[in-house]
Amino acid sequence: MGENVFISGASRGIGCEIARTLAKEGYNLAMCCANSIDSLKAYTESLCDEYGINAKAYQLDVSSESSWSEIGPIIMSEFNSIDIVINNAGISYVGLITDMRSEDWHNVIATNVNSLYYSTNTFLPGMVSRKSGRIINISSMWGDKGASCEVAYSTSKGAINSFTKSLAKEVAPSNIAVNALSPGVIDTDMNSCFSAEDMNALVEDIPANRLGTPTDVAEAVLSLLRMPTYLTGQVIGIDGGF
Repeated sequence: MGENVFISGASRGIGCEIARTLAKEGYNLAMCCANSIDSLKAYTESLCDEYGINAKAYQLDVSSESSWSEIGPIIMSEFNSIDIVINNAGISYVGLITDMRSEDWHNVIATNVNSLYYSTNTFLPGMVSRKSGRIINISSMWGDKGASCEVAYSTSKGAINSFTKSLAKEVAPSNIAVNALSPGVIDTDMNSCFSAEDMNALVEDIPANRLGTPTDVAEAVLSLLRMPTYLTGQVIGIDGGF
């Protein structure tokens, strides 16, 4: 049997495509989402039927410590071990920071940053015990460049980059690789709030002259999994040269 992979935010967009790409390669998948559990269950069943893997869906609010306390042990009992963690779940807020409510700020930070703390505390002890494992965090180019009207999102992604580099140093002696992928503008539902004019303007700034796709990111994840664990602590851009 293949290695066991945990993927957060797996019901759509980048997470959904990462799941399919890894299923094709024989990885078993523990997939979670916050709300779309029925559609995620149907998707996991289709992956099992098509690729002969073990895949299960879990309703998990990655921003909630209590949700992790409930669902984390279930995942560990049903998969015995998680060899690879892909922290993909994330949300954004578009608007002036002076218009942003405090609860919106805290929700972005909890979902995008606190979730990494919870997943690490859930799955890392087993990796350390086995002296083996990989963690891939999905960041964003805005974590480095900063995006106007997305201050909370940019802040959270910058924190993910620092988390990645720091944790990589901490767990390297245990043969665990920790890296982040930093996508540019990817054609997903998250960008549906922008007008066609805004999107066209963004494309004009991308040397590759197109939006990225979830498949681009998923293939990059697969490539990272094939790299030696000596490659660690890196934030790797996948942004069309932006």
